[in-house]
Amino acid sequence: MYRNEDPAYRVFIDTLSYLEPDEIALVIEAYHFGEDAHHGQTRLSGEPYITHPLAVAGSLSEWRMDAQAIIAALLHDVMEDTAVSKAEIAERFGKPVAELVDGLSKLEKIEFQSYQDAQAENFRKMLMAMARDLRIVLIKLADRLHNLQTMAPIRPDKRRRIAVETLEIYVPIATRLGLNNISRQLQDLSFEHIHPMRFRVLTRAIKAVRGNRRELLSKILEGIRNKLHESNIEAGVFGREKSLYSIYRKMVDKHLSFSQVLDIYGFRIIVRDIPHCYLALGALHSRYKPVPGKFKDYIAIPKENGYQSLHTTLIGPYGTPIEIQIRTQGMHHLSEQGIASHWLYKDSEESGANLQVKMHKWLHSLLELQSSTGDSSEFLEHVKVDLFPDEVYVFTPKGKILALPRGATVIDFAYAVHTDIGHRCIAARIDHELIPLSAELSNGNQVEIITAAHSSPNPAWLTYVKTGRARSKIRQFLRAIQQEGSSTLGENMLNQELQALGVLPSEIPSAIWERVIRDSGKKSRREFFADIGLGRSLAAVFARRLAAHDEVPQTEASLSSPLVVRGTEGLAIQLAPCCQPIPGDPIDGMLRKDQGLLIHTHACQAARKLRGSEPQNWIHVEWAADPGQFFDVHIRVTAKNVRGVLGRVATGISQAGANIEHVSMERDNPGLYTELDFLVQVSGRQHLAALMRSLRRITDVVRIVRKQE
Repeated sequence: MYRNEDPAYRVFIDTLSYLEPDEIALVIEAYHFGEDAHHGQTRLSGEPYITHPLAVAGSLSEWRMDAQAIIAALLHDVMEDTAVSKAEIAERFGKPVAELVDGLSKLEKIEFQSYQDAQAENFRKMLMAMARDLRIVLIKLADRLHNLQTMAPIRPDKRRRIAVETLEIYVPIATRLGLNNISRQLQDLSFEHIHPMRFRVLTRAIKAVRGNRRELLSKILEGIRNKLHESNIEAGVFGREKSLYSIYRKMVDKHLSFSQVLDIYGFRIIVRDIPHCYLALGALHSRYKPVPGKFKDYIAIPKENGYQSLHTTLIGPYGTPIEIQIRTQGMHHLSEQGIASHWLYKDSEESGANLQVKMHKWLHSLLELQSSTGDSSEFLEHVKVDLFPDEVYVFTPKGKILALPRGATVIDFAYAVHTDIGHRCIAARIDHELIPLSAELSNGNQVEIITAAHSSPNPAWLTYVKTGRARSKIRQFLRAIQQEGSSTLGENMLNQELQALGVLPSEIPSAIWERVIRDSGKKSRREFFADIGLGRSLAAVFARRLAAHDEVPQTEASLSSPLVVRGTEGLAIQLAPCCQPIPGDPIDGMLRKDQGLLIHTHACQAARKLRGSEPQNWIHVEWAADPGQFFDVHIRVTAKNVRGVLGRVATGISQAGANIEHVSMERDNPGLYTELDFLVQVSGRQHLAALMRSLRRITDVVRIVRKQE
């Protein structure tokens, strides 16, 4: 049998010495079980399939993971690739192991429209399982690492797709969890599969440089050690070569050739405790000049993944930049192993436990995202946004520190504080100065959010928010508003069609309503009406279905009265930007699937083209008697190019009771006239006519027109 011959198996068993004897026996039983389940299956390399789960379990044993996690690693593919069921695993190895294996299994039996949908759903399931048990992500990352290490037999296009997915999803997860050692390995392996030629060229270049720079590196190491010794600081000093992928990214991002990348080596200093970190920093700054702006104190303000170190860049011999990290031994363990250090070094320091609390907090925030997200692809989009490694640290007015992705705005901050704060925010103060909601935050900003009780999210916010939480909460709110407005619109449209058939909606028995709603696949009248309002179902069809039942009393059919709109109903009824209808304009309504009703003026050229191709989507509408709101309209004023004309026109608009939203100017070629384009707000067509009459009385005004496409 394979188990008796392979040296990898014997090495694996030797690494389990930290477990209890009965746990080791159970792990061995799980190995035999997995080997039997995968009997006859081979990898593309021709090796027995069991070599893969054995390698994954071996990585976990190096991290001193518990027996349940190691057993789950050995069995992580049996539910997907063999006839073994979750119940069978639970009966033999316990329910926790079965839950771990289930969380790792792909959703092969579900059909998706595309590969992207399948990957998004698999990713969603994995993250949801992670939120319940952190061990799942460690097994998944070890699984992905071994797959990348053994992808040689796979065709190039598939290798590249897997590597791209790794860089987009798994590397950021490993970074977020502080698993920097795994993250670097995943990056370099992915780089090799995506750009094999560049990988080989860069590898050769670095090998050549090692010899050329050996003397310089030795000189720097000696200088650092001597300075620390002179300062009576005991420390381990190590030179380290940066990963191939990080060098490649630096070349791409900064448009550098390899010869221009001077800092391919970094230095790490390990000291006894935190005070000695700062003493070592001071000693090195007295030896080499620091580069301004390149010092970062991740000890005082740790990264979200728990990472702590002092970072500084110094100018070394011959002008060579030297990147240095200073940390304690415990910080070093945490930096290399991240969340795994909770199992590796849980008896040495509290940092691993603190990190686990942080990670649980983040993973449970994924559950909140999931509950407010429409589908798996949207969920994946939100989560990927939150996996950015670069962060900014900002303060609340009470001094609490919040970490946000680089590029985050005031709105992201507001939603990070509380969902209600985000929904109601209207402005903010950064360092006591008023700024717009779209302003990006910088390290050290103190942010105070200004709210209003009746404010609500604007769809435009989605164009500049950065965090998945903010994006998800805004979309959830807008969907709820759209559902409410669409439901009202759909009910009005259905009532209009029923009236044309001589049916009073109030006279339809409840049983008939329930039957028609059930047959449509909806759960409630609200959902049923919303489907009509969003254009997914035709009001005329369901009106006829309701009227067709014998129990429904009918009167004489009447001409359908037009649908009354105010123009302020929100997302369900929108005013077309091409013609900008205002009360008093003759209007028509176009029903668009999943978007509600779009109101055009009857004379709109764009509407005329659509009316000919989609006549069934047009609805007879008219304005309500008193909408009671202001509406945007463009006007163009042609005036003589004389001093003060803009001020006189603006004053005329204000005196006519209209608001100016925007103004732009353009002169004709000779410079005799100026075109003034105004976006103004009026209450309706009569108000606009009065405004235009008022402006015509200004001496220098030559012509006024309402601009419509």
